[in-house]
Amino acid sequence: MSEDARFEDGGEAPLNLGALDLEDLGVLSSLTQDAVFPATEMQWRAGERRFALLLNRFRWEDAPRAERRGRDLERVQAVLVVDNVLGVASQGIDRKDADTILSLLSVTFEPGEDGAGFVLLTLAGDGAIRLKVEALEVTLKDVTRPYRAPSGKAPTHEI
Repeated sequence: MSEDARFEDGGEAPLNLGALDLEDLGVLSSLTQDAVFPATEMQWRAGERRFALLLNRFRWEDAPRAERRGRDLERVQAVLVVDNVLGVASQGIDRKDADTILSLLSVTFEPGEDGAGFVLLTLAGDGAIRLKVEALEVTLKDVTRPYRAPSGKAPTHEI
């Protein structure tokens, strides 16, 4: 008898996940919530129809275990890749300012016809990136070892 994987089971392993539907994308969105990245760490390769971000994401999947065991909360660098990208539009972002640090709030999909649509990356401070896609295909892969979260705390949201 097999059982479904549990969120807690992935606490120590690097993530390498894909999303091909809305449910999968919701998982990736929750794992990248509050990820931060310099505006210069975005790249669209039009010829490859690929958009990528190098993120410093909070390790939400490890936080409960770390807090129970008295360990430091962690972040990890990860690459978020959107494939099948036909066009990119952004608002509220100055890509030329190397000092601009952006914070990712959510990754959502606005469906269109025949599987096409828009992947929307919503950023703190009214920024957004809208990717026109032929089909939904998003991957998230950790690319470094985890490191202590500089604040030592989990991100919080004030209303």
